[in-house]
Amino acid sequence: MKQFVTKHVPGFLVCLVLALIAQGIAKFFPSIGAALFAIGLGILCGNTFLNKPCFDAGTKFSERNLLEYSIVLTGASLLLSDILALGLRGLGFIACQMALTVAVAYLIGRKMGFGKKFSLLMGAGNAVCGSSAIATVSPVVKANSKDKGISITIVNVTGTILMVVLPILTGVVYQHEVVHTSAMIGGTLQSIGQVIASAQLVGGEVVETATIFKIIRIVFIVLVALAYSRMNVEKDDTPLFAKSEAGEHGAVKAGVPWFIIGFFIMAILHSVGVIPPVLSHAAKLVSQQFEIIALAAIGMRVKFRDLAAEGPRAMLYGVGVGACQIVFALVLIRVFLG
Repeated sequence: MKQFVTKHVPGFLVCLVLALIAQGIAKFFPSIGAALFAIGLGILCGNTFLNKPCFDAGTKFSERNLLEYSIVLTGASLLLSDILALGLRGLGFIACQMALTVAVAYLIGRKMGFGKKFSLLMGAGNAVCGSSAIATVSPVVKANSKDKGISITIVNVTGTILMVVLPILTGVVYQHEVVHTSAMIGGTLQSIGQVIASAQLVGGEVVETATIFKIIRIVFIVLVALAYSRMNVEKDDTPLFAKSEAGEHGAVKAGVPWFIIGFFIMAILHSVGVIPPVLSHAAKLVSQQFEIIALAAIGMRVKFRDLAAEGPRAMLYGVGVGACQIVFALVLIRVFLG
């Protein structure tokens, strides 16, 4: 325990301080909000005087674990009726958006000369939930550490760009109408942290509704992993759905993440009245603080040297997939959500 604290506290404290500074700055710029300032400060400091290995463990913990705790606590402030309000049309939008994203990521990747495994990792990362999805499906397709690392970097950078672009786009196209804006943000952005940060730039009910869209996408990781397990990824020059030389396909090693289960349990407890209003309000406040700290950590972990190392071709790949996601979402929102 002592070793864990010693290893993680420095990075966590840095993210906490950046989050507090971001919230202080946001009081003077309420239309922008603390989320964008937290990420911006994280990127700035993480690439300059705070770019030190001693902070890595704490920032990684803050980015991943605090977001997971935040999602669970968010469930305590939502009702099942809010989640079910998406309906079949909302599920249809998410399913089609994800399928098209995986398909276009694979096709673009192969056209640009990338391997099957890398292209499939890019598809999962963009379609589902960024780094977590890549980590989940990489053993299914037997991806190496290099493909995994590069895909995580490109997906995160693409999501960071879209995180700022989408609120501007939805303001122009939808005038920030809640359902359409939430569908665009929650149905397109790569990670849950980016969804929350982008939605907070709009504010209001968009944060909660966009989070619901995103959570449904995360649940669908099981289906993506199942589909990937039926693909032949052993050789780049063989058809994707051909049987492997061994005559077998990979095993599926994916399940619903624990924090998604926790989210639904908390929502059920809140819906039946087990969680009183005062605790629901407290859970929401704590969740918001965890979010800001985690967003500062996300910024801290975006390294300029990693971007330079990947080169323009990989970055062009990521931006191309992101642009396609936006186009798909614009069309599918009109088809499914009116």
